[in-house]
Amino acid sequence: MVIKFNIRDKIPVIFRNKYFLTIIIFVVWVFLLDSNNLIARYKDMRELHKLKIDREYYIKRIKEDRLKLHELKTDNHNLEKFAREQYHMKKPDEDLYIILTPSEDRKITRKNK
Repeated sequence: MVIKFNIRDKIPVIFRNKYFLTIIIFVVWVFLLDSNNLIARYKDMRELHKLKIDREYYIKRIKEDRLKLHELKTDNHNLEKFAREQYHMKKPDEDLYIILTPSEDRKITRKNK
């Protein structure tokens, strides 16, 4: 009695189905091989979301800066206050004391090095 060995009998039936193989090849192509694969699309969507958040932040900052600029251009009192706070300007008969937090002190130290 001779037992005939056929390799086709070792492969499960589902892997012999041409529709199943086509679907598997398509899924692998879409997930990994295509230039617009799902992994790249996910990364692009995440970056797009981050850019939208950044855009909102910058739009808000632009509005705030425009308001500050308008205030500085229209009122001399605000201009003097800004110069005193930002550039440590003082009148000739005044003494100026600058109190820094530790984080501000580190920033200034790093800039000077």
